[in-house]
Amino acid sequence: MTAEYQVHGDVAVITLNNPPVNGLGLSTRQAITAGLEKAEADPAVKAIVLTGAGKAFSGGADIREFGSPKAIQEPNLLSVILAVENTSKPVVAAVHSVCMGGGLELALGAHYRIAAPGCNVALPEVKLGLIPGAGGTQRLPRVLGVEAALNMIVSGEPVKSEMLAQLPGQKLFDKLAASPESLAEEALAFAREVAAKHADGFALPLVRNLPCKHKDGDAYFQFARNMVKGMAKNFPAPPKCVDAVEAATKKKFADGMAFERETFINLMWTPECRSLRHLFVAERAASKIPDVPEDTPQRSIQSVAVIGAGTMGGGITMNFLNAGIPVKVLEMKQDALDRGVATIRKNYEAQVKKGKLKADKYEQRMSLLSTTLSYDDIGLADLVIEAVFEEIGVKEAVFKELDRVMKPGAILASNTSTLDVNKIASFTQRPQDVVGLHFFSPANVMKLLEVVRGEKTAKDVMATVMTVAKKIKKTAVVSGVCDGFIGNRMIEQYGRQGGFLLDEGCTPEQVDKAMEKFGMAMGPFRMGDLAGNDIGWAIRKRRYQEKPDMKYSKTADLLCEKGRFGQKTGAGWYDYVPGKRDAIPNAEVVQMIEDHRKALGITPRKISDEEIVQRLVFSLVNEAAHILEEGIANKASDIDVVYIFGYGFPVYRGGPLNYANEVGLFNVVQAMKRFAKNPLDDAKFWQPAPLLARLAEEGKTF
Repeated sequence: MTAEYQVHGDVAVITLNNPPVNGLGLSTRQAITAGLEKAEADPAVKAIVLTGAGKAFSGGADIREFGSPKAIQEPNLLSVILAVENTSKPVVAAVHSVCMGGGLELALGAHYRIAAPGCNVALPEVKLGLIPGAGGTQRLPRVLGVEAALNMIVSGEPVKSEMLAQLPGQKLFDKLAASPESLAEEALAFAREVAAKHADGFALPLVRNLPCKHKDGDAYFQFARNMVKGMAKNFPAPPKCVDAVEAATKKKFADGMAFERETFINLMWTPECRSLRHLFVAERAASKIPDVPEDTPQRSIQSVAVIGAGTMGGGITMNFLNAGIPVKVLEMKQDALDRGVATIRKNYEAQVKKGKLKADKYEQRMSLLSTTLSYDDIGLADLVIEAVFEEIGVKEAVFKELDRVMKPGAILASNTSTLDVNKIASFTQRPQDVVGLHFFSPANVMKLLEVVRGEKTAKDVMATVMTVAKKIKKTAVVSGVCDGFIGNRMIEQYGRQGGFLLDEGCTPEQVDKAMEKFGMAMGPFRMGDLAGNDIGWAIRKRRYQEKPDMKYSKTADLLCEKGRFGQKTGAGWYDYVPGKRDAIPNAEVVQMIEDHRKALGITPRKISDEEIVQRLVFSLVNEAAHILEEGIANKASDIDVVYIFGYGFPVYRGGPLNYANEVGLFNVVQAMKRFAKNPLDDAKFWQPAPLLARLAEEGKTF
C-alpha cells in the first residue's frame, strides 16, 4: 500500500508511503480516502493523524504520472482535500522534512497542523510553469497573510517550518514540535487534545473559512505585478500567481478555487509549461544509465587529488572542498601552486564579503586543501582528476604517472573537453578505472558535468562518479566517446553557422542580439569572446587537416590573426574595458568582415532574426540527431539537459530537441531543405540526419 493505516488507541494514523517523497499518485490518493472512511466508520477512533513515512511528509504530485490520465483520475487531489475537510473527526497533519506542492495543499485541508522543525515548506509549481492547482493560492494567504504567501508562491522557494512559525498572526501551524524525533508522539497527544475539544460536536476549523484581505489591496497587487513583470519576462506563470492570490482576497472561496483551477489548466498547455515539465523530468532521468543498475556497488570516495592549479583545476577543487571532501592539488612549480591557492582564497573571500559564506565555513573548507609538487604524494587518493593543458601528449605524460603512483581501485579522471578518452585510458594498465569528467568553466559555478564513458570504463566507476556528481551539486549527463562529446560537438556546428551568417551579410552584434532575444544567455560571438577565440582557432586548424572537405568561414581566423582572442586580451569580436564584461562593438572588426566578404565576391543580403535563430538552433538539432543515432547520448532529454545547464539555452524552451518538438520536426526538416539550397552554406550538413528525417516523416517527436 502507498499509505498505511494504523490505530493507536483512539487515534488513527494514515502514513503516506510512496518513496522517495511520498508523491500523491493515484494509489496514494485512493489509500488516503480509504483510510479516512475506515476511521470515520470506527467508533473507537476519535481523531486522525495524517503524516508521511521516511524523509518526507509529501513532495506533492507524483512526477511519474505527469500528463497521464492517472494524474486527474478520481479521487484527484481536490477530492482528497475535500474528503479531509468533510471528515467529522479532527484531522491533524503532522508535517516533517519535505512538505511541498500538493503535499502542502493537502496539509492545508486538514483541521490542524503540527510541524517538525527543519521541514522545508514550499509551493514550487511556478518552477514548472504552473500555479498551485489544488487550493494553494486560496488557502495559503488565509493562514500566512497575503504578502508572505504571495512571496512563497511566486518564488517557489522552500522556507523552513520554524521561520514560518515565527510570522506574526500565522495560522499555518497550530504547533511546532520540539524535534523531528518527537513529532509522532506530539502529534498523537495533540490529536487527543483536539478530539476532547470537539467531543461536544463543536465545529471543526477549516482554512477555507478564514478571512483573506490586504489593507492596501489594489495598490499592493499593482506593485506586485510590476515587480513580477520585471523578473519573469518569458515565464507566464508568475504574473498568474499574483492574479490568483488577488482572487483569494476579492472572491468567495469557491469562486477563487474555480479561478485558480481555470488558470492552472490554461497554463498547463503553454509551451513554456510543457518545456519546464520536460526539463524537470529530464534532469532527474539524466542520472539513470540504462545498463548500470541502481544497486551497482560503488567505490568509496573519501579523498580527491587534482592535477593542475589553473583556472579549471582551482574551480574543480572548490566543488569538492564545498562538499567537505579533502583535496590535494598537484603542480609542477611552486609559484603555479601559490597562484592557484591564492585564486581559491580570493573566490571564497568574495563570497564571505557578499555574505554568501560564513567565515568559519571558509576556514573549514580551506583546511581540507593541501598541495604538493610530487606525484608520489597523491597515490592514496580515491579519485584523481587531471586538469592540464588540452593536448594529447601532455595527457599521456600525466596518465602514465598516475598509472605508476595511484593505488589499485582509484578512479582516474580526465577533464578533457574534446580529446579521445579511450586513447587516454590506453596510456594506463587499468583502462577500466579511467573516465572523462568534463567540468564547464567556471567549474565552481557551472552546474553541468559531462561524464564521458570510455569503452572499457567499469560500471562501478560510472555508478560512483554519478553519485559523486550529486554530492558536489552537479547535474551529470553521460556521453560516449567522440570528438567534442555532446556539447562541444554540437556547438561547433552552431559556430560554423555563425561564421556563414557573417559572410552573407550579418554583423556579430546582429547575430548575438537575435539569439539573446530568442533567450540564449549570450550569442555565439560574445560566447566565443568569453571562452577565448584561440580555442576555436586551434580546433579549426585541426579540422582543416582532418576534414579538408568541410566548409568553414575564414572570418574567425582573420580575427585571431589580429590577436583578438576575446575578453582575456580585451579585444575579440568586441572590445572590453578592464574589470567589465560589456561587449562594445568594434568598427575595425565590422570593416574586416566587409573586406573579407568583398574579397570572396559576396554581395551582402539582409538576413532576418528568424533565419538567424533557425540556422543556429537547427544546426544544434541536426547534430544532436546524429549523436543520438550513434549512441553517444543515451536519450534526447540528456542533450537538452546539457544545453540548458552548460550552454545557456533558454530554460523556458526546454533545450534544443524539446524546442524542435514544439516547432514540429516536419517544419524543422522543411527549413533545413531551404538552407541546403543556399550556395554560401554547407548543403551536405543540412541533409537531415536519418533519425530526424524518419521521425519527421512518421509525425513523431524526439
